[in-house]
Amino acid sequence: MTGDVWLPIPPEEIEGLPEGPTYLFWDGGEDGTQEYPADPADCVFYVVPYMKPPGIGVRPMPRMTSVRVVQTLSAGTDHVEPGLKDLPPGVHLCNARGVHEASTAELALALILASLRGIPGFVRAQDRGAWQGGFRPALADKNVLIVGYGSIGSAIEDRLAPFEVARVARVARSGRTTARGPVHPLTDLPALLPDADVVVLSTPLTDATRGLVNAGFLARMKDGALLVNVARGAVVDTEALLAELESGRITAALDVTDPEPLPADHPLWHAPGVLVTPHVGGPTSAFRPRAERLLVGQLHRFVNHEPPANVVLTTGAAGA
Repeated sequence: MTGDVWLPIPPEEIEGLPEGPTYLFWDGGEDGTQEYPADPADCVFYVVPYMKPPGIGVRPMPRMTSVRVVQTLSAGTDHVEPGLKDLPPGVHLCNARGVHEASTAELALALILASLRGIPGFVRAQDRGAWQGGFRPALADKNVLIVGYGSIGSAIEDRLAPFEVARVARVARSGRTTARGPVHPLTDLPALLPDADVVVLSTPLTDATRGLVNAGFLARMKDGALLVNVARGAVVDTEALLAELESGRITAALDVTDPEPLPADHPLWHAPGVLVTPHVGGPTSAFRPRAERLLVGQLHRFVNHEPPANVVLTTGAAGA
């Protein structure tokens, strides 16, 4: 298999790449204006730059007339889907399943524990030199609801297991049975929300999940419940969440927001009972080795004319 492969990691730093393609480095640059390494029309395998502002990754796609695979290094693909309309039919869009589960699940657990145990308040008290004790909620004996039970949602439940939670309920786009118990369809959410002490969002952003956490969803959450979002900011209606936070009825821990980045003057920064982290679920020391293993595996499949893994959709296919 010949042709150009565009990588956002310098190819000389990745061990095990198969022979055949021409490997070129392109990560868009800091502002997205970095020159292309070659004619986009010659690119047959495109790895989308990671953790770049919206629009950078899709910029070369209208000119990629020979591309066969578009590979993201993120679990979600919503940031590149606007560019799919410009691609020829038969192009596989693949996500980074297997890359982010460990880091994102770690952060989800950290946000839960920090919020319940009041860590942000202790840090602020430390800045003042104040010894500020008192009782706080524990994760033990809590009911946890995971909304979005794919590989990340499952990894979150893995990490909840030692913490003696009372029950874990699971929700995905469609219901199914797992070794751990049932996965409920989204339509069951209204019945599940009132029992949950902690609601963790780890669902992809789709037409079905955009604005899923609206005023009605939040109103069904029990008093004192914690909402944790490690999915996408637009899954949550920010104005509806602000209203609930201002009332003090629920709390939230958000690694993603809408808008994002969150403007310095946005009221969400200073809303009561909220912990905000700047979309850091994925970028950790665990990212690079897992990303490289994914790319090497995908490219070996590609040069050997084997189907790629992690296909989210194929352009021109029904429903794509």
